[in-house]
Amino acid sequence: MINVNDFKNGLTIKIDNNIYTVIDFQHVKPGKGSAFVRAKLKNIKNGTTIETTFNAGVKVEAARIDRREMQYLYSQGDTYYFMNMQTYDQIELNKDAIGDDVKFLKENISVYITMYEGDVIGMVLPDKIEYLVTATEPAVKGNTTSSAMKDATLENGLVVKVPLFINEGESILVTSADGKYSSRA
Repeated sequence: MINVNDFKNGLTIKIDNNIYTVIDFQHVKPGKGSAFVRAKLKNIKNGTTIETTFNAGVKVEAARIDRREMQYLYSQGDTYYFMNMQTYDQIELNKDAIGDDVKFLKENISVYITMYEGDVIGMVLPDKIEYLVTATEPAVKGNTTSSAMKDATLENGLVVKVPLFINEGESILVTSADGKYSSRA
């Protein structure tokens, strides 16, 4: 059990059978009455954010989240297969468990699978991922306006906007947070 006075950003707690991460918190001591803690919590399973208030000194249950580094192997239909590189155990995840991050997966990429009591609750991608450009239009001579961009199809089928100087066959880095071109690899 954790006292709400000991909250820290990033702490995971369990309230009403839901797992939350503390995003922000504030200790408030009004002139009249007892102190309280106002907290902004993010539900790990569905991503919703709530704001709640706790009386000072209340204890909540701590949730221990395991992060395991795994390698993405392949997909078959809506099932994605990952392998733990230390134990060589494999797990299967449904497309719904991965969510929107499925578009960034490519074979042999290392990701972190987050688990709570043996149940998979999410996946954390690297900040930047290297991809090979498989198709893009050649640059048009004279089209040199600042920040001119063109579409490029990557090895996993993802289409991103890239600068005009990027050609087919080059490796680029894409930011996993927003899916935008970052730099050449």
